[in-house]
Amino acid sequence: MIINLSSPPSSCSFCLSRLINSKSHISRFQFRTKAHFSKSLSSSFSSCENPSKNQFLHDRGRYPLGRRRNLRSWAIPGLDFGGFESTQSVLEAVGVLTAIIVVHESGHFLAAYLQGIHVSKFAVGFGPILAKFNAKNVEYSLRAFPLGGFVGFPDNDPDSDIPPDDKNLLKNRPIFDRVIVISAGVIANIIFAYVIIFTQVLLVGLPVQESFPGVLVPDVRPFSAASRDGLLPGDVILGVNGIDLGKAGPSLVSEVVDVIKKSPKRNVLLKIGRGEGSVDVRVIPDENSDGTGRIGVQLSPNFKISKIQPKNILEAFSFSGREFWGLTYNVLDSLKQTFLNFSQTASKVSGPVAIIAVGAEVAKSNVDGLYQFAAVLNINLAVINLLPLPALDGGTLALILVEAARGGKKLPLEVEQGIMSSGIMFVIIVGLFLLVRDTLNLDFIRDLL
Repeated sequence: MIINLSSPPSSCSFCLSRLINSKSHISRFQFRTKAHFSKSLSSSFSSCENPSKNQFLHDRGRYPLGRRRNLRSWAIPGLDFGGFESTQSVLEAVGVLTAIIVVHESGHFLAAYLQGIHVSKFAVGFGPILAKFNAKNVEYSLRAFPLGGFVGFPDNDPDSDIPPDDKNLLKNRPIFDRVIVISAGVIANIIFAYVIIFTQVLLVGLPVQESFPGVLVPDVRPFSAASRDGLLPGDVILGVNGIDLGKAGPSLVSEVVDVIKKSPKRNVLLKIGRGEGSVDVRVIPDENSDGTGRIGVQLSPNFKISKIQPKNILEAFSFSGREFWGLTYNVLDSLKQTFLNFSQTASKVSGPVAIIAVGAEVAKSNVDGLYQFAAVLNINLAVINLLPLPALDGGTLALILVEAARGGKKLPLEVEQGIMSSGIMFVIIVGLFLLVRDTLNLDFIRDLL
């Protein structure tokens, strides 16, 4: 987004905490959660609640019990941040996030540069400068915290040698030129998302999802209630307390988690699919410090992902377009649900720590999943940035629309700065809150507390 302040204005993406709704992040992929956390599955990153809307991975049939004992699934921030166990996977996730930020800021930069608009800075990250160089009056820098970036414009920089009435300052350009610069970051992310999906389809194939009844147990923690009472990795939970989980879908995970959370130190009867048969297992959840129950397992929707290779380049474009629009629909739908049910969904908003945690687990489980992870983040960043909120690209576009409605007369500079400053302060406060909350939810941090 473009930010014009008394200091050098900047375009800031992922400012400490890109507010990305959980459902929209990875609504097409494989998840894991734990029954011992204090939030529901829908916290931070969750699956699409309506399987019929699952466009990115297509349902194909049923999955036999016991065939996925070695399954590795995606971590859910607030539930399990197991990706941080591997330095390499964390670096891969950070690399994906950084690449998305660079693409977003490059969109702003190129849109300005190609129009001859003065640009003073291009930064990847925030905080202290680790390395920098200057070229053609632009300072390029790499900063300590790779959780954002910005493009700086010298419009209101008191140290700039450029005259305030220079026609090539961003603030002095026609409305259409400024709209192009402001919206270019979003456009770059949309294009990048499609390119990622197209590359995945060509190199890996089209992901196809086969959904099956029940909830999979990919892993059981040693010495946990589940381990003590007889649950095994690869089991499939087919029923809880005499109620069958007959329908397929990711919402089953949250149903099982809710029952466990509400039953500390009380018997929970689980109908378990194991091998070719089924057994009944009684589990007594341990009690968390907040009074909720936990049994120490990872849970995942019971499905299998296979790949379909396109027969030719035209089919590759067809596959990519269909998946891109399907994924975009789900991002928009989840955003709508967030606003319509904000009191229930506020806890689902996550910051960069949670995003990196999911990406790290994806990289550790299946490198191919990084394609999908990166595509979803790109679309989310694009959609969120278009919201008409101060400090976002959409907020700046809204101010330009107000200017156009006033016949080209700008709002007073103090008013614009006040609006943007309040937006930036809000983003920083929310970002710091998410940073602390998501960090405290990391497993190894929770173990220390």
